[in-house]
Amino acid sequence: MESDLLYQIALTMAKGVGTHTIRKLVSILGSEKEVFECPRKELENIQGIGAITAKSIKDPQLLKRAEKEISFLQKTSAKAIPFGSDEYPSRMKECVDAPYILYTKGKMALNGGHFIGIVGTRKMTPYGKNICEEIVSSLAHKYPDLSVISGLAYGVDGCAHKKAVDLGIQTIGVVGHGLDMIYPARHRALSYKMMEKGGMVTEFRSECVVDKKNFVSRNRIIAGLCDVILVVESGEKGGALFTAEFANSYNKDVCAIPGRIGDLYSAGCNKLIKSNQATMVETAEEIEQLMNWDIKEKEQTDLSISKFMRLTDQEKIIVEALQIDERMDMNQLSRKTQIPFGQLSSLLFDMEMKDLVCSAPGNRYILSRH
Repeated sequence: MESDLLYQIALTMAKGVGTHTIRKLVSILGSEKEVFECPRKELENIQGIGAITAKSIKDPQLLKRAEKEISFLQKTSAKAIPFGSDEYPSRMKECVDAPYILYTKGKMALNGGHFIGIVGTRKMTPYGKNICEEIVSSLAHKYPDLSVISGLAYGVDGCAHKKAVDLGIQTIGVVGHGLDMIYPARHRALSYKMMEKGGMVTEFRSECVVDKKNFVSRNRIIAGLCDVILVVESGEKGGALFTAEFANSYNKDVCAIPGRIGDLYSAGCNKLIKSNQATMVETAEEIEQLMNWDIKEKEQTDLSISKFMRLTDQEKIIVEALQIDERMDMNQLSRKTQIPFGQLSSLLFDMEMKDLVCSAPGNRYILSRH
């Protein structure tokens, strides 16, 4: 509900209040709205909150700024996805410092599929470019549901996004600013192409000042959204190494492309490999093997074929509808499939028993992943 979103956004704007604090307050008081309606003295008495945090939350300007943000989202066709939403990326939810709100723009699916983060230096060499493009091409050819996540910066980031766009696969740029701008400006045309299948993600509201520390913060979101991070080229210091560090802290797999001794923009990758912070890879196949994607893909294909062979004609219609729209309630399914409501209820019950579909929050149905 939009009223819920107003309070959710407003809480993230309270100075010094992070996801952990918001989730704690909501669990105690019941909702974000009730956090705002709670008397200041009561807030102060909650363990770990205190006078400074309570004062920040009771700032009367927060709700006004949140209203302005919702207006911006509506005008620009952008979205705000709260932590508790079904749309919130499940991979990110597992991270201890996940943002309470993610702002998105474009046509993207943040759950399911194979997600790889590709990061590296802004001063990419021809060696790095060739490897980056080759790996994206090879993975995309085998996994049409591949999503390439990066930071929309120059160099490796831009190369990965452009190749994904050329191949027609989803690519998502995690940015360190609000969705009212594109940085760097030279990537504006690229960002528009990305929004056709993918788009932009950020934790920062509109009119947020571009700050160096924002880009370190955005690196954790790149890591959090992915199954695996690939560092293509990096100097001994740089944002790519921060992304790798975040990924390791989240128990995600990190890969790095090795380079020649003495090469400036291979030093970071070689350092990650030598210190066991990344697995050395040279090909897409090695990434597949590390992630067991090739094995999982075969198992899922065999299972899908086996299940499909058992379907009745009406069950096939339901499955095909849920493959297009991943989550639908009975009313939506009845309209999509033209199956009468009473008959559909019986069919869905039988399909649940066969482990073909399962129920999701909000009385909706999804295809079983087992």
